Amino acid sequence: MGSRSAPLRKAALGVAMAAALSSGAVFAQSNITGIIFGQAEPGTTIVIRNTNTGQTRSVQVGESGRYRATSLPDGNYTVIQQRGSEQIAVREDVVVTIASGTDVSFGAAAGVRDLDRVEVRGTVIPVTDVSQTDSRTVFTADRLERMTVGRSIEAVALLAPGVVQADSRYPGAASFGGSAASENAVYINGYAVTNPLTNIGSTTLPFDAINQAQIITGGYGAEFGRATGGVTNIVTKRGGNEWEFGGLVTYTPSGLRGTYKNIIYPDNGTPSDGLVYQKRDEISVNEFSYGVSASGPLIKDKLFLYAGGEITKREQVGVLSRPGNAQNGYQPSDFDFPRWMAKIDWQISDDHLLELTAVSDVEKESVSYYGLTYDPGADTYRRGTEKTGGYLYEDGGELYIGKYTGYLTDSLTLTALYGTQKQDHIADPVGYDSSVVYVSDSRSVANPIQRGSYAQLDFPDAYDETKGGRLDLEWDLGAHLVRFGYDRQDSESRAGQVTSGPGYRWIYDSCGPDAGGTPIPGGGGAVCPGGSGDYVSQYKYANGGTFSVKQWGYYLEDRWQVTDNLLLSLGVRNENFENYNADNVIYVEQKNQWAPRIGLSWDVLGDSSLKVFANAGRYHLAMPNNVALRGAAGSLYTNEYFAFAGIDPVTGVPIGTTPLGDGPYSTNREYGQAPDPASVAAKDLKSHYQDEIALGFESTVGDMFTYGARYVYRRLQSAIDDMCDYRPAYNWGIANGYSEEVADNLGNELANCRLFNPGEANTFQLDDGTGTLVEVALSKEQLGFPELKRNYQGLDLFIERPFDGTWFGRIDYTLSKSYGNAEGQLKSDIGQEDVSQTQDWDHPELMENANGYLPNDRRHYIKAFGAYQITDEWRVSASARINSGRPKNCMGYYPDTPENEEFNAYYAYGGPYYFYCNNQATPRGSAGRLPWTKVLDLGIAYRPEFAGSRVEFGVDVFNVFNSQTEQNRIEYGENGGPGVPYNQAGRIVSYTTPRYARFTIRWDL
Repeated sequence: MGSRSAPLRKAALGVAMAAALSSGAVFAQSNITGIIFGQAEPGTTIVIRNTNTGQTRSVQVGESGRYRATSLPDGNYTVIQQRGSEQIAVREDVVVTIASGTDVSFGAAAGVRDLDRVEVRGTVIPVTDVSQTDSRTVFTADRLERMTVGRSIEAVALLAPGVVQADSRYPGAASFGGSAASENAVYINGYAVTNPLTNIGSTTLPFDAINQAQIITGGYGAEFGRATGGVTNIVTKRGGNEWEFGGLVTYTPSGLRGTYKNIIYPDNGTPSDGLVYQKRDEISVNEFSYGVSASGPLIKDKLFLYAGGEITKREQVGVLSRPGNAQNGYQPSDFDFPRWMAKIDWQISDDHLLELTAVSDVEKESVSYYGLTYDPGADTYRRGTEKTGGYLYEDGGELYIGKYTGYLTDSLTLTALYGTQKQDHIADPVGYDSSVVYVSDSRSVANPIQRGSYAQLDFPDAYDETKGGRLDLEWDLGAHLVRFGYDRQDSESRAGQVTSGPGYRWIYDSCGPDAGGTPIPGGGGAVCPGGSGDYVSQYKYANGGTFSVKQWGYYLEDRWQVTDNLLLSLGVRNENFENYNADNVIYVEQKNQWAPRIGLSWDVLGDSSLKVFANAGRYHLAMPNNVALRGAAGSLYTNEYFAFAGIDPVTGVPIGTTPLGDGPYSTNREYGQAPDPASVAAKDLKSHYQDEIALGFESTVGDMFTYGARYVYRRLQSAIDDMCDYRPAYNWGIANGYSEEVADNLGNELANCRLFNPGEANTFQLDDGTGTLVEVALSKEQLGFPELKRNYQGLDLFIERPFDGTWFGRIDYTLSKSYGNAEGQLKSDIGQEDVSQTQDWDHPELMENANGYLPNDRRHYIKAFGAYQITDEWRVSASARINSGRPKNCMGYYPDTPENEEFNAYYAYGGPYYFYCNNQATPRGSAGRLPWTKVLDLGIAYRPEFAGSRVEFGVDVFNVFNSQTEQNRIEYGENGGPGVPYNQAGRIVSYTTPRYARFTIRWDL
């Protein structure tokens, strides 16, 4: 470093510091690396050194006075300006975050004279990142350690603007910008780890192994694909030149957890009004976790290791809802979550880097079954003392990722990545006896019949597996940074269920007295018996296989620095999807789907203090493997109805049965036959895709505060769902001269449920009854459905203060509207998990009055978090979320009017699935909203100096005021027919988690 001091006036030094914050050419980077860019004196050299690993890169400052170093691993850097071999300026503690740019400019570029050999030291002052044209939030390990936040990827994602918690029936999932919970993507070190079976949830890892978590809520570039919601991008910790060791113990005692609110039957004018539906106050959760980590050099400046492990143990008690279950109503469980992560970084040379990552994510559960039944008409219950059964579950496996980075020349960078993952899903029923027939009772009787502990059994060899990789080339052409690449991921899932015992079970039910001869709802022509109206159905269900999806794409992107202050990103992506059935035959393919992406960032003042940005793009999403499970595999799903003379007191099996119908009946015509792959979906089926535009700004106030706003508009342009309507194909057959028999066969084929693009014309290939496929082209009008609609508008406002050694904080406010007639791939109204095969589009009557506020609509959302370092030893932290409630619906039976008689008799679903109540239209979202949710979390930490500040004791209290607010409810408003009161109408499904405390001891060696 230079030692001679040049005579400088205070004003000149101030100009030099201002120049150090000025903008130059800016280009955002790969999703797991970053960039350092800036302005400096032309002809000088910029040396960039990673302070953790010693990796060094040198770049020349061009004639324009600009420089950039791309594809840098995240971490801390020192940036040095040299003239020849002489250092003239140094910037230390430069932090590179993933997919972001850090501006490090030097004074000579701003025209400041007489600054030879001036050393400028210190942490880079945070400024607006003008290299981004999208919307993202980045959480570093240091920030996460200081915050009061749950130790999960989902908890971190929920801190980002525009992200709301998904319906509780999709645990561990979130909705980004109004999308369904299955429309997101999660990456670990550049490899997609989203659940390949349902696309809901993802692989996770030891929480303390996270180095940076990037939450992208829209506008992502051409490099990303296969998500119409949001992207969570995790980069793990890595080793450096200093050995570091750490450990953590957390304890969440059940004794300090608030009592879970009971769920009560609402007042609906029925005998059960006010009774406890589920005794959630019996629930208890006790959790303990511990973890260790080590990182350092295996060979200094060359080979580095990070290894971390975490084991979480949880004791939990669950209770079923009324009427309970004499076999498994009370379920104590023991959970073990052993997780580990290891990463090796080999710095072959400064120009060639190799990274190897291994992650193990396993969940083990041992659940025991005891009887618990509620006493009729009372809140008392009876709990069994003898264990009746149980399950041993084990889910998970290992993930392996390899990545190579080569700085081939000063202007050419190559990256290559390959990964593979296998997760097994084992469900072992304890004490299962295949000779026992499962019997259940849906009648309102004092002692409902219950025999057997296992109604359905999962495949014992279920698994999910993915393999894939990507190749990216980056070419620096001065004002243009051109990137192109290819990526592919293949996934395979084995899944399915069969009915336990001999392959069927018995279900008792009743039509009620004086109903003899009337149709059993949804019974396919079976009629109610006389007398009490009690009947029994023999239920059979079997479905499953091994399915796969292949996805690949390529992209081209030019990030063009039009002027010093204006960046234009022009990109295009081509997506390709293939879905395979259990016979490894393609049943849906979508090729050459072009997705344009455009973005701009305008550094208005040229000093990175005010950025105006905009972006627009199209995003495609493939169907996951479970679509084949439900739609392209052989499926048996029947009920056969009987009257009975008696019940065996030991086995519960009916005695003296008399058929009430013509044999087994399937509402969706699922009789075990596997559909022809060519007939599963409409011809030329378009994929699920969405268009998005966004406009916003970010600005700095002084040296510490950043604030901004973003408006985003999303429109779902195409979706995939299934339709199950007999009429369009039958009518088409008659109109086109086919016989009644052939037209009937065509109608039944379509009634078996076929994938299609809702709200537009579709062409189906249907079996005419002889094995010959007939091409049935149906217009939008012939199908009878309204146009697909899902629109999201959001306005995000934020103000943030980065950590300065004392405190940091951020506040977000989102005003949004999610409106339309379809949520997307899911149906949160009823918690349906059949991705792209929801109930919504089965026949047009289900879509009447379906337009309105969608389930993930939260009109107002406030999020705030921060931490304050009171002294060197004491720190406090807080986070809060306040949001308006979810829209409410009233769903019931299709109106019982003369003009609907034929539909109700032959085609309607025999249940409250329509947007009608009491024969009146009840449009989506017109029943009001759930209450506001208000949650405050607080934390305090103590790091005593007498322990060398290497040990920290902390307490975090979540939901301090124990505010348990309803999050979703039963949307059905009637049961048994139009206007018939339903005792569960409006019944709460879940509340926010009650207050709990987490004690933490952390040490660093």
